[in-house]
Formats: sequence, structure tokens, C-alpha cells
Amino acid sequence: MTAIPSFTGDANPYGGGDPYADYRTADLPFTQYANLADRCLGAGVIAANDEFFAQRENLLVPERAEFDPEHFGHKGKIMDGWETRRRRGASAEHPWPTAEDHDWALVRLGAPGVIRGIVVDTAHFRGNYPQAVSVEGTSVQGSPSPEELLGDDVKWTTLVPRTPVGGHAANGFEVSVEQRFTHLRVNQHPDGGIARLRVYGEVVPDPEWLEVLGTFDVVALENGGRAEDASNLFYSPASNTIQPGRSRKMDDGWETRRRRDQGHDWIRYRLAAQAQVRALEIDTAYLKGNSAGWASVSVKDGEDGEWREILPRTRLQPDTNHRFVLPAPAVGTHARVDIFPDGGISRLRLFGSLTQQGTSHLAARHQELGG
Repeated sequence: MTAIPSFTGDANPYGGGDPYADYRTADLPFTQYANLADRCLGAGVIAANDEFFAQRENLLVPERAEFDPEHFGHKGKIMDGWETRRRRGASAEHPWPTAEDHDWALVRLGAPGVIRGIVVDTAHFRGNYPQAVSVEGTSVQGSPSPEELLGDDVKWTTLVPRTPVGGHAANGFEVSVEQRFTHLRVNQHPDGGIARLRVYGEVVPDPEWLEVLGTFDVVALENGGRAEDASNLFYSPASNTIQPGRSRKMDDGWETRRRRDQGHDWIRYRLAAQAQVRALEIDTAYLKGNSAGWASVSVKDGEDGEWREILPRTRLQPDTNHRFVLPAPAVGTHARVDIFPDGGISRLRLFGSLTQQGTSHLAARHQELGG
């Protein structure tokens, strides 16, 4: 069921002013995980049975949905989301859709993984949202076509059963299926519109691929790294620092509020698995008047291991990528970056390779989760 039952049902018609003034949302615990359906990771909406009013690709736009009450086109009201036409019955005697009628979209996750929660956001869909939604997942190797995914030999697992949702609301669903998924099928019953889709979970990389790579970024989100905790998330999430590619603007990194004490800020990470770190990068791209002044990096091996500093406190320059080669490989399962006194960094890269223990652990987990 939805995170908050009171979300279910109609929203009031738009009354003017701030279009989000009556938007129904809540703090959802699973949003601490990475969005596996992030376009930055390579996610895409590869097919839909209908997108008459609004294109399926809007589902994964990173920004929240926009609303212009006066924006109309040749097909009707233009909405920032995925919207299908109204379904009709078979005849004048039976003009209503059947209970089985529904529309669907196929989503390729940017990074395969275990899904912890899904948000089906119906922002601005007040009288044209679906009556209910359901979500299924599957794991298919390679790059399957829509036709292959819809084949009879593909097994789909229910992640969200058919559940009533509300209009103009962030409908959140916790998922408790311990499997690795590569694709989703999002269904809306019987028709309507969804503004955004967010799929939160833990990346589970392909161990064979990482083994072939040899040396790679062992903390990168796409390789199975994760930002577990941070001292401050005032301006932006810590997970930005392990996203693919270079930062493109200031809020594409991690920035803390200004400190007025003698403390400092930090992020703690979990690596893809136990690894040997041989080099690292700290990038402050687009952080010009607010980059961290100094930074240090530490690793520990195991949950109960002791932190060992591998990069001592080092001066950082604004809007600059800093590279460091370690004098000796550092073995660990977790890493921490400390910045002094506050500010931000855009990216952290830890280059190395998995140990034999790390490779075995990752391969066992991959197999256990059906990869």
C-alpha cells in the first residue's frame, strides 16, 4: 500500500499560485539509497504501449515536474510526465474499461541492483492520474530489446502489487524482494498519467565485468559503492560524489552549510567489496567560493576495523581535480573523506582492484541474488 493511505484519491483542482502548495509528500526511509533509475547511470524508458498525451521519457527526468496551466497543444493539455489516452470499453453497452485493462512502460535500470523502495509521483496529475499502479521486475543479461523483454520466456516478479494511488502525490512503496533486477515494468490501471518514477536501492555489479576491468573506481556508485552516511546534507546528497562523470554544475556535488564551530564535515562510504586502493582523486569542480579548504581520506577493513589515514590533511584548490598516488596499496572495505572545516567536493574517486576475498564475496552475493 502507499506510504500514507490518505494520499489515495483525488487532489483538489489547481487553484492558482504555487502548483506544489498542496502537493502530498512525506519522508520515505528508503530514499537514503541511490536512484537506480537515474539517467546519469544509464537508465531509460525503452518502450510504452501508449504515450498519446505525454512522452514516456519524462518519467526519469531528474528535476521535479513542472506545470503550466495554460500550456496546451494539438492533442490537449501538455503535461510533464507520461500520460496515456483514456481507455474505452468494447461497445455502447459496455463503454467502460475492463478490470484487466492497463497501460505499461518498460524501464531499464541504470545500474542493476536490489530495490528497497519505489516512488510513483503523480505531481500535477489531479484528475487524470491512474486509479492504481503495479510494478514488476526482471533480471535479463545483456541489452534486451522491448520485444525480448515481453517474450513468454521472461519471468517477472511482482514488486508492488496493484495498489490504489493518489493524484498530485508522491506515492511511496517499500520493496522487500531480495533479488537483483535489471528492468522494471510499470503498469497504470486502467490509464492516466505519472509524472516521475524513482527506484531506490543498492547497486549489485557484475563481478565478471569488474574482474575483466582489473583496476577501476572501487567506490563508484555504478560499481557497487555507496555513501552510507555524512555529517551534513544541507545543500546536496553525499551520493553525488560517486556519480558517473564530472560534475556539471555546483549542485551536482556535495556541499555543507557554513560551520560556526571548530568541527569539520565528512562522508563515510562502503566500497564495492574489499579492495586494494592505489590512487585517488578529489574533485572540487564548480565549487569556487565554497570548496573545502583541506581534505583527508581514510580506509578501514571490515565493520569493526580501525580507520587508517591514506591521505593526510591536504590543501584543496577551488574548481580543481586533485590526483594522488599512494606510496603503497591500502586494503579496505570502507572509506571516509573528511573536509576542513566545511564546504564541499564534487567527486571522490578511489582507483584500485578487488582482493581475492572481495572478488569471492561479490561473486557469492551476485549468485545469491539471482544475477
